[in-house]
Amino acid sequence: MSRRSALPPPPPPVEMRTWPDRGALLADRSLVLGELVKTHLGLGRLGLLWLRGALGALGWSLIGTAFLSFEESYDVFAAIYGVVLLALGAGALVPAVILVVVGLRRDVQVRRLLVMWGELGRDPVGDRTLRLPRTSLVWLLLSFLLCAGGLFACVAVPAGATRGDETYGLVALGMGLGLIGWLVGVIGVTKALLHRRWVIRVLIGAPAPGALISAGGGAHR
Repeated sequence: MSRRSALPPPPPPVEMRTWPDRGALLADRSLVLGELVKTHLGLGRLGLLWLRGALGALGWSLIGTAFLSFEESYDVFAAIYGVVLLALGAGALVPAVILVVVGLRRDVQVRRLLVMWGELGRDPVGDRTLRLPRTSLVWLLLSFLLCAGGLFACVAVPAGATRGDETYGLVALGMGLGLIGWLVGVIGVTKALLHRRWVIRVLIGAPAPGALISAGGGAHR
């Protein structure tokens, strides 16, 4: 790989594989899968996802504050203050959205590679380190809590708003923050469940290597 952030290539076609024996194949498979699993479900990736969500929440908070300033005052200084906050908020929210989208696209590529490399064969002993049950559980629980909290905010803020006390800007601010939390939580829950699905279908339920080789050879004829 030319760069540290680059993903490993997919496994070569059956007719181009040059592994001398099954042990060498499983060694390369284990090395690549270890890097891919860490890229997909490492705790650092969870922190990075939440950091991007926090950046988006900061951006939306600034945008919401700008709308509040527009609602509460109509003088020139309040307008300038609101425009500055609006620009700062957009400068934080837009990159956060872009980073999340880029991360989701990268996750799709990682999951595709996980399936392709995982289907090269079965290694029950070596694959135990790839299952990461505790890490996936941390992803699932923390993301579920964030998702539930965000959904509650999306519902509770408009439901509890009273006319004359809360402005439209304040309601939009609360709902926007709740929506961001809900989206980040959904992404985390989905990644945890997809990892578990990969473990069950590919690592635990992988077909025999001989059948895979025969199927691959037939597909390239």
